[in-house]
Order: sequence, then C-alpha cells, then structure tokens
Amino acid sequence: MAHTHTTDVLIAGAGPVGLSAAAELRRHGVRCRLVDRLPARLPYAKAVGIQPRTLEIWDRMGLARAVMETAVPMRGQLIYVNGRERARIELELPPEVPYGFAALPQYETERLLEEYVAGLGTVIERETELLSFAQDPDGVTARLRTASGVEEEFRAGYLIGCDGAHSTVRKGLGLSFEGAAFPDEYMLGDIEADWDLPHEYGIRSTHQADDGSTDDLLVCIPLPGTGRYRMSALVPPELSTRTTDRGPAQDAGIAHGLEGGRAPELSHLQAVVDRLAPRPARLSRMRWSSVFRISHRIVDRYGDGRVFVAGDAAHIHPPTGAQGMNTGIQDACNLAWKLALVVRGEAGPALLTSYDAERRPVGEEVVGRTVRHATHGIETDPDDPRTVMLREAQLLVGYRGGPLARAPYGPADAPQPGDRGPDCTGLTGPLATYPLRLLDILRGRTGHVLLLYAADIDDVAEAAGAAADGGGPEHPVAGADLQTVAVLARESAPNVANTLAVPGYRDAAGEFARLYRPDGPTGFVVRPDGQLGARFPLADTAAALADYLTAASVPGEHLHG
Repeated sequence: MAHTHTTDVLIAGAGPVGLSAAAELRRHGVRCRLVDRLPARLPYAKAVGIQPRTLEIWDRMGLARAVMETAVPMRGQLIYVNGRERARIELELPPEVPYGFAALPQYETERLLEEYVAGLGTVIERETELLSFAQDPDGVTARLRTASGVEEEFRAGYLIGCDGAHSTVRKGLGLSFEGAAFPDEYMLGDIEADWDLPHEYGIRSTHQADDGSTDDLLVCIPLPGTGRYRMSALVPPELSTRTTDRGPAQDAGIAHGLEGGRAPELSHLQAVVDRLAPRPARLSRMRWSSVFRISHRIVDRYGDGRVFVAGDAAHIHPPTGAQGMNTGIQDACNLAWKLALVVRGEAGPALLTSYDAERRPVGEEVVGRTVRHATHGIETDPDDPRTVMLREAQLLVGYRGGPLARAPYGPADAPQPGDRGPDCTGLTGPLATYPLRLLDILRGRTGHVLLLYAADIDDVAEAAGAAADGGGPEHPVAGADLQTVAVLARESAPNVANTLAVPGYRDAAGEFARLYRPDGPTGFVVRPDGQLGARFPLADTAAALADYLTAASVPGEHLHG
C-alpha cells in the first residue's frame, strides 16, 4: 500500500456541500484534498433550488454573479387540487433582502463551484474513494482507492464527510441515523412542456380522493431554458423499485435518492400531465429520468474528534422547499471557517464543538418542517406568510443561545448575537459615486468583521484603537482574522470617514440604523458565515472582543458572560 503526504483537511465527496467546504477552506488559506468516487459530475437536475441565504454566502465568496447569470428566478408556486387552483404563493421577501429565490440544475451548481475551487488551487480527484479511516489525537489516517486502482494511506489533520446519504464517514464514526422512509416512490424527469403557464412559477397539482387523501401528484420546478422543468410524480406500478427500509443498522436499506432499475419514459410523465396539468401540454426533449425514494433521518451528532459529517451525510429529508442542499452548504461554511482558525492556530480545538451545537438543531428543524410540508403542504403552515417566506429562504437560521453567541444588547427584537447579519443599502464611501450595500463591503473578506457604528467620529476612533489590540495578546485570532470597518451615522459629516485609520462608510440612507437598530454607539462582530457573533456598546469594545475571542477558544464556558 502506497503512503502519501499529508494535508490539513481531507474532504470525501465533491457535490455542492464538499465543494463549498473546499471553497471556504481554500479562501481561508487552508490546504485540503477533495476526493470523489465518481468519474464525473452526474448530469442530473437533482437539487435545483437555491435559497437567498445561500446567494448571500456566495456573494461574500465572490460567486453570486456567476450563479445569477446561469440560474432562473423562482417567483412563486401555483397549487392545484382536483383541477382547480387552490392557492398562489408569491415568493416575496422584504426589499432589503438582496437576492430572491432561484433554480439551477445541480450539475451546473457543481460546475460553478468546481471552477471556483480550481481557481484557488484545488481540483477534484475523481474516481478516488474513501475506503476507511482511523483517527488519533494528532490527525486522521485515511485509506483511499485511487482511479488507477491503487490503495494508499493518506494523512490529514481533519476529515469532512460530504459523501451523501450512504456516507462512509458516518458509518465509520458509528453515528446513528434515525428516521424512516416514506412509503411512496416517485419518478423524476428533466423535460420541456409547451403549456402557457408562467415559467418562473413552480407547479404543484394533486388529486384528492373522497376521504381527502392524495392519490396522484405532479410537481414541476422551472429550470433554465424555454418551458424546461424538473417534473416529479408518483411512479406507476411497472416502474416500482421498492426495497425494504431496514433502518440505520443496514445502510443498504436507507431508501433515499435515485434508484436503479427501469427509468421512466416520456410517455409515463405525459400520462401524469394529461391527468393533472392545469393546462393541456405536450412534453418533449426529456434529458434524463429516474425513480427515487425519500427518507427522513438525522445523525445523533455531527462529528467526533477530528472527523465531521455535513449535508446528506448528516441529514436527509423530503425535497419540499429546496432545503437540503442549501442546509448542507451552510453546514460546510459553518464548519470551514472554524477549522481554518484552528488549523492556523488562531483558535483552540474546542471551537469545533460549536459546529454540532449550532448546526444539528438547524438540521432537526429542517427535517421536521419538510416532513410536515411534504405531508400536508406548505400552504397549511400555521405561521404568517412573511415568517414562512423568510424561513424557507433560510434567512431566519440563527444560533441565539449557542456557545458562541454573546450576551444580547439593545432592543430585544433587533438583530442579536447568533442572528443573521442583515444586508442594507445606502452606504457611501469617499471614492464611489454610488451607494453601496453592506455585502459590497464584506465581499472577499475571509475573517471576522468588526462594524463600529456611531455619529461621533471620536467614538469610532477610540473603539478602533481598542480593536487594534484585539482584546489583548492572548487572542492571536484578532491580528489575522479581525478586520474593522466604521459605519458613521446619517447625521455625521459626509467626508468625515476619510480621516479614520480604518475603512469608513456613512449610513447616508439610514438603512443600517433601521435594520441593525443600534442603541447609541454600538459595535457588531460579523462572523465569516455572516452571522452576528457579538453586539455591544462601543465603549466596551476591548472587553467585548476579549469575551467573544475567549468564546471562540473555549465555546460555552463564557456564554453570556
């Protein structure tokens, strides 16, 4: 068996989640090796929905524009029951949210991420499979089989399993994967329809029996191209590939994802459209089709020691609301910035325990909600429409009360530590003759950003000086990872920011104050994943930074200190 050199992080699985982990690690200067057992990207439109929160994350990476130029907008969903329109859901978000909902075939998402990662110096090693691994206090030894068939041992500091529902990493860690499979089987097709329905709307059409149960189903999600959709429907008996879901102890029985066997033909989907489509339509140009099943499961923990799982390796659930891939991408980004700090020696290993503490509750909520929506329909959600939309957009994902979230400060309903840091517009700088968004200022920054807000430039200058000390020499993360930006209140003089020793912008439209609701001069720590880490009076900058950076080294010990 060959022995090869080491790297900081080994990533098993090069789907959207593994690629996102690699992208964030490489952005932070961390070496990684990315392996995948498949010879090439699968040409299937599996996960197609892209949420606004994912686009915000990609914006900070510098990837959002490429996605916007390739994807198609998702404006809403039309819901029909027994041939009659039951509901029309408009995917509307508050005007300060910079991105809407989008749809893009998974293979295109993977292509864009792969090109991005390659630009950072990492390429996918295709036909390279993780066979097993063992960890010790100093690292992980992985056994790989390469494209040439040679087995090798590879040494890495950490291992991330992004290897899907049948994860080798999850099984190697001995994680439980509790849940069950839905009894129904579905057929899926990438196909074109010539109906006159608005293309940027999803279609959900069902037939309900006399007892109210659904016995026929058609779901259509728009894709880039004229009249192109990913259509799904219940399988006819002749296509059934049903297997027994034998539970977590026998991984082959996890019935989730695309199945083998006979693929649906154009006529199978045409028959469903003839029964359920709200308008007559002729289908054509089917690019691919498959039968698939759906399970709902989640691990008991997201990692152990130096080994972690993310995405479908950690949680699987119905595709309702396009939550799965997006949740996995946020898993990867949450873990990657923490790994980067630990690998660089700028935070203690205990920081990595916050990955499970923050992300597993999110996974549990997503699994439960998608099961409810798959069973009863999103239109039956009891929350108000605004909350439903923000939650589906993943803009409400937060970690209040988590091990890194510091004490609340200011109005209780203002963005607090653990919450997403909202974007805003109307920021002006000394050179640009047009207003900037906060995302424009954060774009390309890899570390924490300290936002200092005040009307008096002396308050900002004093806080910036305290920030330069980073809370003291015992917190090396500050010097390399913390970047300070001043936001001066609307009433400040137009060009006063020019005199600061740190980048400065003026809240000319008052949007920062409206959305962040500062309580006088206020500081905000924005984490690398865009969540708020701390919020505090500007006069307490030194102590607040020391508190947050201590939490990054020993999560939970100084919670709300």
